[in-house]
Amino acid sequence: MKVVHYEQIKSMPVTTQGAVGCHIRCLVGQEDAAPSFSMRHFEVAAGGYTPKHTHGHEHEVFVLEGSGVVLEGDVEHPLQPGTVAFVPPKQEHQFRNTGSGPLKFLCLIPHPLRGATDACGITCGCE
Repeated sequence: MKVVHYEQIKSMPVTTQGAVGCHIRCLVGQEDAAPSFSMRHFEVAAGGYTPKHTHGHEHEVFVLEGSGVVLEGDVEHPLQPGTVAFVPPKQEHQFRNTGSGPLKFLCLIPHPLRGATDACGITCGCE
């Protein structure tokens, strides 16, 4: 079992090309012997965004704090605390902070990435 406050887990910048002002904490993952899912905590600075990309796995997202949009191709869907978003596999997407404070959200992905040709580390900065 793993029980830890999220702030005790190192925050790392997302260095993927196309990301601006974005940090990730890998809360639960393969290194924790999680057989099915990885849970990540993203923090996107005001004016920042994740890379616009697609991949073979889905995301389940829960917004904790801040405001922003998730792009579904070129369509913007608003985000605020309590918003739930499901991004299906192979759907182009990007999370953007449109507020004045940080946008914070949890993101769950299947783990290991069954049938995916790319790794979480490549697309989202979490290994």
